[in-house]
Amino acid sequence: MLGDKKVVYSAVQPTGCITLGNFLGAINNWLKMTDDFLSIFAIADLHALTVRQNPAEYRQRAMSFFAQYLACGLDPSKSILYFQSHVPQHAELTWILNCFTYVGETGRMTQFKDKSAKHADNINMGLMDYPVLMASDILLYQADYVPVGVDQKQHLELTRDIAIRFNNLYSPTFTVPEPYIAKQGAKIFSLQQPGQKMSKSDPDPNGYINLIDPPDVIARKFKRAVTDCDGKIIFDEENKPGVSNLLTILATVTDRTVDSVISDFEGKGYAELKQAVADAVIEKLRPIQENYNRLVKDKAYLTEVYKDGAQKAAKIASRTLSKVYRKVGLVEG
Repeated sequence: MLGDKKVVYSAVQPTGCITLGNFLGAINNWLKMTDDFLSIFAIADLHALTVRQNPAEYRQRAMSFFAQYLACGLDPSKSILYFQSHVPQHAELTWILNCFTYVGETGRMTQFKDKSAKHADNINMGLMDYPVLMASDILLYQADYVPVGVDQKQHLELTRDIAIRFNNLYSPTFTVPEPYIAKQGAKIFSLQQPGQKMSKSDPDPNGYINLIDPPDVIARKFKRAVTDCDGKIIFDEENKPGVSNLLTILATVTDRTVDSVISDFEGKGYAELKQAVADAVIEKLRPIQENYNRLVKDKAYLTEVYKDGAQKAAKIASRTLSKVYRKVGLVEG
């Protein structure tokens, strides 16, 4: 805890676009946290270097991603927004924590195994060290809570293990973070493979909606969404995952219950459902897209925001790092 508020920390790689699934399932919940917590949100640009990037394209994607953060409603006056690489304490603490993390711990990470299989020609040390950098991200800010998805739970457990190990060796130094479980967060699945979560990594671009997709593209993707053959508009995730996913999206963006949404489609078919979902999503994203189109052209403002965020983040991070350096016996500079 820092000051009177508990700390929530999250960092996301700048993939270029925030998906509708990210927005409804994660960022929507972040927006609700900013009044009650000290909320720190980073663009995890160092993490993304484990995969080869085209430098010019990567910079453009990172700036676009940052503009999308702001366009979604994340307010720099209520939270700290910054680029991970602009706060050198992340990399510095990672080296210290490397010395308290065992090779077997990082080698057994599911994500390391999966990415090693996908990128057999580039199994680099950064890929193995990814969870230690993630631990540094979280522990630098004495985070009480970390919103995590299923794919990151294992990394958070390692973060907790490292923190407890260090605290036991050197006396309490790090807050041991807990996963933040939102009271309600919509689970949004792929429009083409409704058994899998909506993700930018989906090889089929029709499977996900980007927040900055033009309205005609959004409409086309929903028109092509996978449903089934029986024509019944009911909520049944096991037997009708495609239809259930569309109903969830419609209920979430219109702030209604799934049951009330279903009642709108008595005697109607999937074409009407898909059109209604597309219309609702387009309307929901309209102000976000308007904000994004304005922000992405204002590089001076974006720079001001991320520099201010980095200064605030570094102030907190430097206090933690100084404490760690003293604990391990390094000579003060």
